[in-house]
Formats: sequence, C-alpha cells, structure tokens
Amino acid sequence: MAGVAVSRMDLSVAELRAAAKRAGDTRQACRILAIAMVLEGYSREAAATACGMDRQTLRDWVHRYNQEGLAGLADRPRSGRPARLNRQQEDEVLGWVEAGADLAVDGVVRFRLVDLCKRIGERFGVALNEDTVGQILRRRGYRRLSARPQHPQADPAAQEAFKKTLPIWSPKLWKGARLAGRLRYGFKTRPGLASKAT
Repeated sequence: MAGVAVSRMDLSVAELRAAAKRAGDTRQACRILAIAMVLEGYSREAAATACGMDRQTLRDWVHRYNQEGLAGLADRPRSGRPARLNRQQEDEVLGWVEAGADLAVDGVVRFRLVDLCKRIGERFGVALNEDTVGQILRRRGYRRLSARPQHPQADPAAQEAFKKTLPIWSPKLWKGARLAGRLRYGFKTRPGLASKAT
C-alpha cells in the first residue's frame, strides 16, 4: 500500500522541528517530528517506529496534517460521559460541606463521604459512590482534613487559664535544668572512692 504524501508544504523541516520543541503536548510533538522525518526522506516505517507509532497511525496523522496543519496534530477534546451532577447541584453540595452536618437533621456530627453520598441520593436522586464525591470535592479545591478531637466537656476558659500559669521556656532555663540533673545523677565515681568501696 502506497503511503499518503505530505502535500502541505507551508512549513519547512526545520520549522516543524522547532514547532515540535515548542509543543506543550509530547504526543503532538512526536506527530510533528514524524511528519518532519517523512519530509526529510525517511521511510514511513522508520519515521513511525522512531516516533512510537505504526505506519497506519502515521498515515492517519498525515491526512490530518494535510487538511488542518499543526492544529490537526493535536488531540481533539474527548466528550466522555456527562457529569452526574450539574454545576448548581455541586454548588449545593459544597454549601452542605461549608455549613457542616447537623446532628438533628443528618444524624452525624460531621460529614463523611458516605454521608454525602446518601444525602445526594435523597436530594437529587443520583447514586454516586464515595470516590466520585471525593473527586468532586478535590476538583473544587477541598482537601480531607480531620479536626483535632475535643472532649465534649472541655472547658476553653480553664485551658486558657492553665496556659497562663505555665513557666516561660527559654534555652537558658533548659540548660540550667540539664546541668542540675547532671550534678545529682550524671557524674562517674572517682577512682579513689571506688577503691575505698572495695
């Protein structure tokens, strides 16, 4: 089967190589280099192998380059599956996260992903798993943080009063405390005292 000829000649080989160097996408850069190699006189097989593709794939990219130029060598956006929640619904979920859980309404003191999944199902009729809800939160800038645990009978005023009674720490005090400890416990027995003990 004869290869498709590169009919677009608006860029030279050197300009194609420079465009490959500037390309932000490595796959597009490989496609540009393959076209440049074909224009330099390399065989289709050698150009395709050097750029990590087979001859048929290179043939398809040559078609795209002939029709659209360098823009044709970029990946086209993929449509994918549509999102299960629209933007307004996601905003409402984020509002729940910001407001926090209400024990009387939600039955929990703080939201876990499983709790959000349950509430999304009740509110919007959409069944999402925990991974999907986590992806939505991460995409919108939220990270998983655990609050420091606090005893329900903790007294903030007593905690502040306790902090005020603590001695102020300084390196000099710490050095003095270490030296006092050594004087009491840390010195070795002198040889003369050891011989008297025996």
